[in-house]
Amino acid sequence: MNKINTFGIQFVIRKHRIKDGKAPIYARITVNTSRCELSVKRRVNIDNWSNGKGMAKGKDPDIARLNSYLEQVRSHLTNHYQDLIASKQEVTAETIKNRFMGISDSEKTLKELVEYHNSYQDENLKWGTLKNYFTTAKYIDAFLKKKYNKDDIYLSDLNYKFIVDFEYYLRKNKPTDHQRPMENNGVMKHLERFRKMINLAIRMEWLDHNPFAAHKLRFKKVEREFLTELELKSIEEKLFRIERLAQVKDIFLFSCYTGLAYIDVMKLGPSHIHPSTDGMNWIFTQREKTLNPVRIPILKQAERLIDKYKDDPKAISKGTLFPMISNQKLNSYLKEIADLCGITKNLTFHVARHTFATTVTLSNGVPIESVSKMLGHSDLRTTQIYAKVVEKKISNDMTMLQERLTNNQREKNPKQIGTKA
Repeated sequence: MNKINTFGIQFVIRKHRIKDGKAPIYARITVNTSRCELSVKRRVNIDNWSNGKGMAKGKDPDIARLNSYLEQVRSHLTNHYQDLIASKQEVTAETIKNRFMGISDSEKTLKELVEYHNSYQDENLKWGTLKNYFTTAKYIDAFLKKKYNKDDIYLSDLNYKFIVDFEYYLRKNKPTDHQRPMENNGVMKHLERFRKMINLAIRMEWLDHNPFAAHKLRFKKVEREFLTELELKSIEEKLFRIERLAQVKDIFLFSCYTGLAYIDVMKLGPSHIHPSTDGMNWIFTQREKTLNPVRIPILKQAERLIDKYKDDPKAISKGTLFPMISNQKLNSYLKEIADLCGITKNLTFHVARHTFATTVTLSNGVPIESVSKMLGHSDLRTTQIYAKVVEKKISNDMTMLQERLTNNQREKNPKQIGTKA
């Protein structure tokens, strides 16, 4: 028995997009339970629109021409519906819309690529990374609507200009959730994710050219924030009577002395602590971000914090070393801690990892190879970023030392400074 489809076309206006008293007209296509809308590229004065009849009202010649155009659109959409029925193809509101817009069933579109990538990578990427791809997808969708007044575009229509225009859109766009446009590196991260999607399309043979071929990503170097020895000491010595601040302080300091990222600290349990023949306990774990194994000897500063929370009911109930707290709340409370300790740097939890790499280890002579292993880096070059920071610190320290030595010499032998032997 043949399946009976319910099919309908209704013209509606979008009152929330009124401009100069006129609203855009959309064709609403309904097939069974599926429904979608497409712009008919016409506007009408809201006073001249009949919601009940789905058409313009009035005796003006322009009204008559508009209604005639809408009937042509209705006729074309109906013809596409009938063609799909005749060819015994699947009929949905989206397929009728695509046929009307000239989108082929065989040629892949940008929207299909984005959806395929994000579905395909669902098991390969961590949720935090995948969430960023979803955000990039939203920007691509918004750009298509603003620049081309379309919901989709053929992959074959992508070119270098599309990439440049998308970059310009990202730089100038002002999202509703914050006032300023995104900074350069934020733009570059979206383009980097978009490029990875394009590379997937090329591997899948959906695209025979690379629109990114002549485009170069330009990231700006950002200085990695870390605490100096004095700043770290100021947090250690500060006593907090408010429990949430005291807990955040302890978890932050634990990361300063282990180098573990937020997610890796939160998942630590008693089973990750292993005694060693050298008399120290070690952390045996795996980085959530890269899945690289990590082996870290536990310094006394970190050991004391583990002991402090071994009887904590919240930690025990979760089977973790520390009470669970969200990254968002933790970073919010760190801002309070920074203010109370007189620290002007932007204190986030990741600063603790940087502090371990610089102030705690490299600055105290721990070989960079050992630091790299403890941080769980796959490439030594990643760790060398911290080494450069330490070299800069040493250079500044030696410059200050030279100034002090010179000043001391002037004070002791004022007459000898500047005279020839």
